[in-house]
Amino acid sequence: MNIDSQLSGHADRDDTSPILIIPYMWIGDFVRNHTVVRVLKERWPNRPVDLLTTSLCAPLVDYMPGVRAGIVRDLPRGRLAVSRQLSLAKLLRERNYGTALVLPRTWKAAIAPALAGIPERVGFVGEFRFGLINRWRWGEKKLPRFIDKNAALAQPDGAPLPPEWPVPQLRVPAEEIVRWRQANGLNAGTAVALAPGSVGVSKRWTYYPEAARLLVERGLEVWVVGGPAEKGLAQEIVAAGGAGVRDLTGNDLRNGVLAMAAAGVAISNDSGLMHIAAALGTPTMGIFGPTSPYLWAPLNGLAATVIQDKSVLSCQPCQSTICKMNDHRCMRDIAASEVVAIAQRVLGEVGARATT
Repeated sequence: MNIDSQLSGHADRDDTSPILIIPYMWIGDFVRNHTVVRVLKERWPNRPVDLLTTSLCAPLVDYMPGVRAGIVRDLPRGRLAVSRQLSLAKLLRERNYGTALVLPRTWKAAIAPALAGIPERVGFVGEFRFGLINRWRWGEKKLPRFIDKNAALAQPDGAPLPPEWPVPQLRVPAEEIVRWRQANGLNAGTAVALAPGSVGVSKRWTYYPEAARLLVERGLEVWVVGGPAEKGLAQEIVAAGGAGVRDLTGNDLRNGVLAMAAAGVAISNDSGLMHIAAALGTPTMGIFGPTSPYLWAPLNGLAATVIQDKSVLSCQPCQSTICKMNDHRCMRDIAASEVVAIAQRVLGEVGARATT
């Protein structure tokens, strides 16, 4: 038995029993879950890995290397939903999982794996989960970043954090991008994708309409990407940019994935679409105000991290969803002309690399 087996108390590298990840379901967090998948596949190459997912995040699973399947269940956040938990537990039992990684600290997240009798249920101490989790991990509060907390659960207990985690990857076949462009009547030219939405209004940079106008004036096609909640923002951006701007917002996250995969550069708030674009390998500019790039930027790295540098704000980063100080200066002091200039530089660098 090797060191992994001794530390986990369950499986060695020859084990082929499948692993289930119970992840956080926000889009950006779900993308970062792929780092957890990659750590597991490095540790146990022969064990299939599945992800529990919501209907919203399910399209992402199709583009994640190393993931066998997504288990789609839309469990409500605010109530227990006993019948749904029992139904999920029945399905998990039929799939014979050997290990479940329960990333959220809530007790509800651990119910179905426990009812399913999954032998090894790994998670941090939290919310009265005694009996639901049987492989306790401690020290979560000492881990600096969200990804450190999640990916550490995929390592042997007590293992030190690596200098760098494997980065999330989303891979879209080139022919699928071609079909998507044709279906939407888009040409093959270079486009800039704008992602103006985010969870929490304080993370939203408000100068996207002006940026779209400047980009169109420079001969670039502009796509507005997001969900139904961004439809109003998209209409404002289209009105400012004119015929050179396309509203590609909609209900299907797959559409957003394909738009980000096809774009020459993506400009985004700190949001799920920023993580999608970065994981796809699209040059991505992340606009940060109230949140910390160290804590929340994609592991893939960004083509540009855009923050205001005109003044030192004592409240930044505040991590708040609504600005309560300084009238949102951390975002208002980032000019549209500055963002557009960076986008042009990034496109120029990409073009230069393509010709060498």
